[in-house]
Amino acid sequence: MNAFDRPQPDGDTTDDLFLGGALTIRQPKDGYRAGTDAVLLAALVTPEVAGRGPVLDVGAGVGVVGLCVAERCPEAKVVLVERDPRLAALAQENIAHNGLSDRASVVETDITRATAALENAGIKSEIFSIVLANPPYHDERRSTSSESPLKAGSHQMSEDGLEDWARFMCRMAAPGGRVAMIHKADALPRILAAFEGRFGAIGILALYPRAGEPAIRVIVEGIKGSRAPVYMKPGLILHGPEQSFVPEVEAIFRHGASLPREYRG
Repeated sequence: MNAFDRPQPDGDTTDDLFLGGALTIRQPKDGYRAGTDAVLLAALVTPEVAGRGPVLDVGAGVGVVGLCVAERCPEAKVVLVERDPRLAALAQENIAHNGLSDRASVVETDITRATAALENAGIKSEIFSIVLANPPYHDERRSTSSESPLKAGSHQMSEDGLEDWARFMCRMAAPGGRVAMIHKADALPRILAAFEGRFGAIGILALYPRAGEPAIRVIVEGIKGSRAPVYMKPGLILHGPEQSFVPEVEAIFRHGASLPREYRG
């Protein structure tokens, strides 16, 4: 069946192609829509690393981060955690439609009170070799709330939200496991504060839209239990002078490549 032949349950969703068409993802038309950030975060994970243990996608939404990992890495076992019932249902549908049911699953729960739901699903703490997160970007104190509860929940978090996310990521990561989060560049101080004492060898990758422009995103990763210092990676410029993606970024979006070695931990 062609990707776009799937029955549309309503007029509120679209089917979108990722990784050069290797993945078809159904997601809300007007809510949070996963895109470049999710694909870049997933590109941190190489097939070799993904085979060492299960991967957790925290706040998975419709599953783009985790399913990009599963599609790119044939040995990866991926668990998607999402609190919103509608998004969790779409994530489950996306798993099935992309033929990944044997290597990906969804747990519907809120990360602030996730233990029982995870245990009921047979998932224990401290078992994941990789934990990934693409959390809401807007502080609810500084944002005008959306009329849509789904959109508001996807875009906004409370003042101490990053602390909650880091706490959960630490609880789920295995000793020596890697965690990574993508966020707006101006959230870097809050991310570092939330990671402090939980992770070491914290690497910061700044993402620049074009040469000479300020960073718009950061990917911050660390190792649970490490005491190694924070370090800066070379910055990654996304677009060339003609507005197209630079070749290494184009390879990620179109061909499912991993981030080049210098941009990974």
